[in-house]
This record gives sequence, C-alpha cells and structure tokens, in this order.
Amino acid sequence: MFQIGDNIVYPMHGAGIIKAIEEKEISGEKQQYYVIKMLISNMQVMIPTGKILSSSIRPVTDIIALMHIINIFHHGESDRLLPWKQRYKVNTDKIKTGKIQECTEVVRDLMRIKKEKALNTSEKKMLDNAHKFLISELSLIKGITENQIKSFC
Repeated sequence: MFQIGDNIVYPMHGAGIIKAIEEKEISGEKQQYYVIKMLISNMQVMIPTGKILSSSIRPVTDIIALMHIINIFHHGESDRLLPWKQRYKVNTDKIKTGKIQECTEVVRDLMRIKKEKALNTSEKKMLDNAHKFLISELSLIKGITENQIKSFC
C-alpha cells in the first residue's frame, strides 16, 4: 500500500516518513514491517504491513484539501456549551481518528477557548499535542511554505 519515502500520518503520533520495509521474524513467524520515522518525537515505529489498514495510517493531505482545512480553522463553528470533561472526550476521539479536519477542529476550538479563559492542564496538553500533530503534517504537504504554516496556526 505504501512505498519507501511516502509521507504518512499515524493517529496520536503525527506525521512521519516510511524509511524502509523490513522482514522480521517474531515468535517464529516472518512478517513484513513498515519502518516509520516520526517527525515529532524523532522515534522509529514498526507496523506490520498486514495491520496498516486497522492502524488508520493514511497519506499526508494534499494542498487542495488544505484549502478546506483553512476554511474550517477560520470559519467553522465551535460548541462552547459542552462542559470541559465532555469536550475533552470529544476532542480526544477527534484526535484518535487521525483525520486532519478533526485535528484542526480541536486546535481551533481550544485556541478560541484559550482566548476567553485559561485552559485546564489537560486541555493545555491536548492543545499542544494537537498543534504539533497538525504542524507535523502541514510541514510534509508538497507546495506549502514554512511562512504559510506559521500564518495558518
């Protein structure tokens, strides 16, 4: 499904690059693994090629889809009436999907709340992580400049 050099997004970890496809023997069973270099944590992840679909790993978004995401960021509506515990669960579920649209909504909503009042410690950490995930993916989109990324978030 993926090739060496492909840019991918791994939910809850951010963007990465497939560095190799290796065969490993574990418990007497040989399997092929994608070796992924994650940008945020500078760690290496190995995922069996047969489990790539169930892991929700996806290719990095393209520049065309980015226009829709910018629209979500600037013009989308936030649900400000949710208590923070419900909002935290909803936002966690959004981040777990690995979809850039969902992550963008989390960053947008938490940034809006932060402007009105202080976020609690859990939401501060969530905003920081979601922001890192978003920036890591944006940095791999072909055709986008560093200045565009900075102006976006």
